[in-house]
Amino acid sequence: MSNDTLSDDIALRIGLAARTLPEPDPARLIRVLADAVGLPPTATTLDTLRVKDLKQAADGELADLDADLLKSILAILKGETGQTVAPAPPIKPYVEGDMPGSVRVACASNGGDELDGHFGAARHFLVYQVSPDEVRLIDVREVDESGTVEDKNGQRAALIADCQVLYVASIGGPAAAKVVKADIHPIKDAAGGSARERMVALQRILGEKAPPWLAKAMGQSPEERVRFIRSEDAA
Repeated sequence: MSNDTLSDDIALRIGLAARTLPEPDPARLIRVLADAVGLPPTATTLDTLRVKDLKQAADGELADLDADLLKSILAILKGETGQTVAPAPPIKPYVEGDMPGSVRVACASNGGDELDGHFGAARHFLVYQVSPDEVRLIDVREVDESGTVEDKNGQRAALIADCQVLYVASIGGPAAAKVVKADIHPIKDAAGGSARERMVALQRILGEKAPPWLAKAMGQSPEERVRFIRSEDAA
């Protein structure tokens, strides 16, 4: 594919779509497009693409990717992601120790208060501090994709390394392994919606009987966690 036959707009779409791959590789995506729609790709031919085409093209080059990530790639290739991004909610001040018994939660988001991000493609992470008494947005962490990163999943896990819980709309197996290795508990919530509403629901769990893994993150003693397990067994 020669540069003089590829429009700047389509080249940009391909570059942005390739950056959402677990291991950013434009050549890998171009092989798929060559098989699916031919070269050079145009706006017209890209409009005919379906998720099924991306999975099957080039002998299943992208077949290992989950459907939600493929949908994100397809939207970028079709130029459907140019809408205005809603700003994140305002951050509230937080000092360590302000909220005893709280957990820190990252929510993958593409804008506003929405929990709508695939782990490998989300624009930023909303970081909440959640206790039985309060929900507080303490940070919004933008993902820096200005350079080439060999381990994109590792970079994103490092960005939220101080969190105990991660909410995502979707996440692939290799990415989930990176998150778990960082001692972060991933929770997939494909329904999406308001991140704050999810945090309020989590707040209720913290105020009732938190599961052992969450009680540990809250700093509860082993004795308190044992009492929870026993009460659950008796229920």
